[in-house]
Amino acid sequence: MRNFDGFYKGIDLGGWISQCGSKYNDEHYSTFITEKDIEKIATMGLDHVRMPVDYNVIQTDDGEIIESGMAYIESCVGWCKKHGLNIVIDLHKTCGYIFDDPSYCGFFGNEKLQDQFVYLWQEIARRYGNDSHIAFELLNEITSADFTDSWNKIASRTVKEIRKIAPETKIVIGGIFNSSIYGLTLLDIDWDENIVLTFHCYNPLVFTHQGAGWVDRLDKSYRTKFPATAEKLLADSRKYFGEDFTSDFDGITGMIDSGFFVKMFADAVKVAEKLNLPLYCGEYGVIDRADPESTLNWFRMINEAFEQLHIARAVWSYKEMDFGITDEHYAPIYDELIKVL
Repeated sequence: MRNFDGFYKGIDLGGWISQCGSKYNDEHYSTFITEKDIEKIATMGLDHVRMPVDYNVIQTDDGEIIESGMAYIESCVGWCKKHGLNIVIDLHKTCGYIFDDPSYCGFFGNEKLQDQFVYLWQEIARRYGNDSHIAFELLNEITSADFTDSWNKIASRTVKEIRKIAPETKIVIGGIFNSSIYGLTLLDIDWDENIVLTFHCYNPLVFTHQGAGWVDRLDKSYRTKFPATAEKLLADSRKYFGEDFTSDFDGITGMIDSGFFVKMFADAVKVAEKLNLPLYCGEYGVIDRADPESTLNWFRMINEAFEQLHIARAVWSYKEMDFGITDEHYAPIYDELIKVL
């Protein structure tokens, strides 16, 4: 398995020019993240940022490039270079698809929208290709298994077009079920040595998303600590999610430790080793409803697994977004937390 050199420990800039809600405007873009934030991140012992970008900030619905939006990517690239950080440009939303709206998925069957997607990546490649400080992540969190074949074709086509412009740029690609490890096993594209495999980890979901308003099946008043026994977390997961996450606990008994994550990541490591490609956990984190001590325990354990398996990663997220590690909720553990990212 190759290393993702220069992108070993990072942090997501969620909520800046992505997932803005009612704040898709220049006032928000120009104040949410500034150079001072990048300077602060550079003091946290990290080597890169992952920058989620929604297409509508940088491309019209007709496929035209929005230069005022591209300027924010340009600013971030400049700040990162100045302060010694690398950057993953992550397309978090494309025209016709976003990971958190099941009804907005026409992209996978629409050739025009796919053409616009490819064109957008060609344009990004023309501006930022072959720069060792910059990696490209094609699209965040493909959802349904129904999109597997379509995504393989789209990803292969997009990589081919990027390679005509930027043969050496690292291209990050994840699979179905929201960049699940299982999704990695279904990827089937034209591999090359500069592709990076990505997955996300918010397991066990009953802990990392307790109290999350957008998780309909989870009782909003439910709270749990970490670590807990596998038996308790399995029972709670089954209560709220049925059998969806029970495989996380296969073969695990007693109090959870870092071995829970080592076992969970095993299939991802197998895929990466088979293809001799880097492995990258592009998102992992704990909601600010969890108690700080349990949050720190979770980060310590998942970090032990990352280190043992040499998996690169980026924590979700820098500020706000219910997961912001620089927010007040995390203040009691902040100094210890940044040591284990």
